[in-house]
Amino acid sequence: MTVGKLFLVTGGARSGKSRYAEELVESFGGEVVYVATLEPGDEEMRRRVERHRAQRSRDWRTVEAPFDVAEAIKRSEEPVILLDCLSGWVSNLLLAHEEQGEEAILDAVLGAVDGLVGVFRESEKTVVVVTNEVGSGVVPAHRLGRWYRDALGLANQRVAAAADAVCLLAVGIPLVLKGRFPGLGD
Repeated sequence: MTVGKLFLVTGGARSGKSRYAEELVESFGGEVVYVATLEPGDEEMRRRVERHRAQRSRDWRTVEAPFDVAEAIKRSEEPVILLDCLSGWVSNLLLAHEEQGEEAILDAVLGAVDGLVGVFRESEKTVVVVTNEVGSGVVPAHRLGRWYRDALGLANQRVAAAADAVCLLAVGIPLVLKGRFPGLGD
């Protein structure tokens, strides 16, 4: 198993990033904690969460952490952590600070991300973080969409800078951007 490494897996919607991250985590062996950040707000999202839950290993422990991801990771005893996903977490933080405006959102998100990166650096656990790549699309028409895109883009940059390895999933194919991924050229 790869010990004490941080892997970032990014990609667009339906790019295969979660499936790839789950396979990566499985390849490490050992006990796994799945840190889920999404708070399904409607029936359609609840169905998506259920489909996601059904496809991952039943041997993994799931921790729902819509806000305090760093604490969930600190408390976990498993040697392998799958955080799915950074995008949902940033969305939760954005909505919690929406009324305070863009600057407060960015401060809250980036402060929380910096704290999370600190936890990654202190940990001897192997962590795989899944996130959405949102910077390749059109400029969102609504203010909240633009704030989200900007906050997530900055959060992704900070996690990528701290990561040992980063890959982008495009049409189901992992493209290594930084470092090395087990099974991809190893």
